[in-house]
Amino acid sequence: MEPIIHFKDADILNGENVVIYSLNMDIMPGDFVYIVGKVGSGKTSIIRTVTAENKLLKGEGCAFGYNLVGIPKREIPYLRRCLGVVFQDFQLLTDRSVEDNLEFVLRATGWKDRQLIDHRIGEVLEAVGMGTKAHKMPHQLSGGEQQRIAIARALLNKPSVILADEPTGNLDGETADEILQLLVDLNHSGTAIVMVTHNRAIFEKYPGRVFSCVNESCHEVIDEGIDVTL
Repeated sequence: MEPIIHFKDADILNGENVVIYSLNMDIMPGDFVYIVGKVGSGKTSIIRTVTAENKLLKGEGCAFGYNLVGIPKREIPYLRRCLGVVFQDFQLLTDRSVEDNLEFVLRATGWKDRQLIDHRIGEVLEAVGMGTKAHKMPHQLSGGEQQRIAIARALLNKPSVILADEPTGNLDGETADEILQLLVDLNHSGTAIVMVTHNRAIFEKYPGRVFSCVNESCHEVIDEGIDVTL
């Protein structure tokens, strides 16, 4: 199998500053991968490089066949349709219902048929256990429910991978477990998961490949006995 995300000797930027030197990382179809480290260690900058929010100026990088080095602006929307992104703060549009939030994304990515849109919204809401919440406004939902909607939004275009940036950071422990179990279930159905976290308990309870970011570098932790610095 070919990796769906590939970095080789890549310098990862945050703004104009290099935060990780010489990143080597391959994400394969169906992987469950954690990127862990302290705040400011460059974890989120890796995600932003994958989505072409951050430029890649040195080394190799590609995602879903798109070269991240000098990717033309016209290609970025097509790259982003291959992946789903889940944020810590949900980033739902507060002035519209759950259904309208999801419809907005579908229409922005080229969907036009009303019947197909309604069917897809129903599918993703059922997939995250929120089938009865389409009419709700975001403020009427708990934090865990909002995050489930955010995951549903990430699933709309059937991505090969979900990039989850601290998706449980604003949730209590029980709700965080529910969200993690949902991501694990999605992974078991074939969707790769790349999750940024600084919470050791998460990647100890839900095993996966672990990349540790520390001292301006990021390496895969191969030996399970190695202590991951957080």
